[in-house]
Formats: sequence, structure tokens, C-alpha cells
Amino acid sequence: MTILLTHRLRLEPVVEAHLEGLFAIDREPEVLHYISGAPATREQTAAWVARVQRCWAAWGFSWWAFVEPSSNRVVGTGCIQFARRQAESPADPNALRGNPLEIGWRLHPTFWRRGLATEAAARMAAFAFDDLKADELLAIRHPDNLASQRTMERLGMHYRGLETWYGELVATHVLTSARWQGLRSIGAAAT
Repeated sequence: MTILLTHRLRLEPVVEAHLEGLFAIDREPEVLHYISGAPATREQTAAWVARVQRCWAAWGFSWWAFVEPSSNRVVGTGCIQFARRQAESPADPNALRGNPLEIGWRLHPTFWRRGLATEAAARMAAFAFDDLKADELLAIRHPDNLASQRTMERLGMHYRGLETWYGELVATHVLTSARWQGLRSIGAAAT
């Protein structure tokens, strides 16, 4: 399983050892306001961790825990995963192969407005385009979630419109490999 590094974070594949840190995020009402509408229970977070582990086993990628190296605290989580149209997860994660790849993230509110979501998302996007050879990445958000919209825009994503993903009508953003490579070239030329 792949560990990713950024300037301020270590992205570790989600395992049971991350459960308490992830639950500390999921129980915050502000975090899941636009995702499920309500905080998660510890049991819901544990079931999610088990699903994520099945995805890692099936695909070789899925959700990472964002760990602050100085404290070893889980400050967020993010993913590269196969998106799905239906609300329920299939029993076999391989049923989603062939669907578009999605990038996503969430942070504990204590760590909002520090640029960590963008930093982690950029590293996950690099993994998707460089290692997985993705042609494009999708990101979805509740139409009212403007903070996620800003992160998507900073990543270079373009708004594609309202589409049905996970059984709901959501704002969908896309980033192509060609655009990503172009943005990286511009960034390298500027430094």
C-alpha cells in the first residue's frame, strides 16, 4: 500500500489504527454537513474503514489518512477511488472498475483554512495521473459547499455541471491529465 508525502503531511492508507482519529473527524457536525447531513457514529466510521480496506485490497488505492508528522494526529482523510452512480456500495469493489476515478477529501475543522486540503489533493492527483495513468479525475460536492469548490478550483478543476453520483444530484468538477501536466509545467517554470 502506497504512502504519499507532502510538505506538511504523511498520507497513510487507512487501517484500523486510524479509527479513533477518523471518528474524531466524522463526529464533527460541520465535517459531514454536506456529505451525510449528520455526524457519524463510531460504528459507522468502523464500517467505513472496513470498506476502505476492501478497496485497497481490490484496487491498490483508496482512502488515505492525513497524518501530521510532528504529532502523529489524523487531521483529515482523502481518496482516489472509483466513483459510483448508485447510493449503496457494491459488495465487491471490483464492480466499480471502469467507472471514472474520483478525488475527495475532508479535514477536522481545527485544520481548516490552512491549505492542507489543497496540498493533500495535489499529491493525490499526482499519484492518480503519474502512477495510475488516469486520463481524468472527478470531484463532487454538494452544490452549497463553496469551500470544497474553492479547493477544486485551486487544484485546477473545471465545473462540469450537476450530475448524479452516489444517488444524489451533485456539483461535478473535472481535471484532465493534459490540464494537470500543463499546470505542473507552468508551476515548474515559475520556480
